[in-house]
Amino acid sequence: MIHPFLWLSWLAEQLHITAFFEETLHIHESDHILYGWLVALLLLLVAFFASRRKDMVPTGIQNLMEACIEILEGAIEETMGEKGRAYFPLIATFALFILISNLMGLIPGFYPSTANINTDVALALTVFVMTHVVGIKEHGLRYVKHFMGPILWLAPFMFILEVIGHLARPLSLSLRLFGNMWGHEIILMIFLLLMPYFVPSVMMALGFVVALIQTYVFTLLAMAYIAGSLDEAH
Repeated sequence: MIHPFLWLSWLAEQLHITAFFEETLHIHESDHILYGWLVALLLLLVAFFASRRKDMVPTGIQNLMEACIEILEGAIEETMGEKGRAYFPLIATFALFILISNLMGLIPGFYPSTANINTDVALALTVFVMTHVVGIKEHGLRYVKHFMGPILWLAPFMFILEVIGHLARPLSLSLRLFGNMWGHEIILMIFLLLMPYFVPSVMMALGFVVALIQTYVFTLLAMAYIAGSLDEAH
């Protein structure tokens, strides 16, 4: 699932979807593709070494990855129910890709790909598309009932409201992640220029918390949206 994120990020840049942000916020970095592939390669290496030896009593990287898997499985089961287990690879990829990308910004000289709007738009569009793909796969043409509301004569009005609400989801997801990660990078840069010792260390510690929170929020919303498409319309 990592490859579509990176391809959509490249496509968003080529189509100038984010030209407004680039002009108004002076964002011209194109390194997000490179760092996105770096995160993908890192995750592949971690997966390889974690699964190379499957000990009954896990240690090291296997222990770390099994703990991550247990946390994600618990969150999916609690949020999405039993049907959500089928979408564990998708949700886990979101969580791990965003988390590693966010944390990469704490390493001096590295740039978090999630601090670029192109990457965040790609992630949000993936959630948007998969939400409706899952809904159609689960319910077929009956999925349209999700947009009709409970009262028949209000269906046309509810349909318009639901469409607007669903279209707002990728905008909300991408801007939330972008605003927090890009804002942290700017604040850290300012403090590095003004007070290059103690204060940046504090900001980096806060950045670690921000990285975890933004990963949790994005992943939780992705699970909630997909879970909504799995439910029967009433």
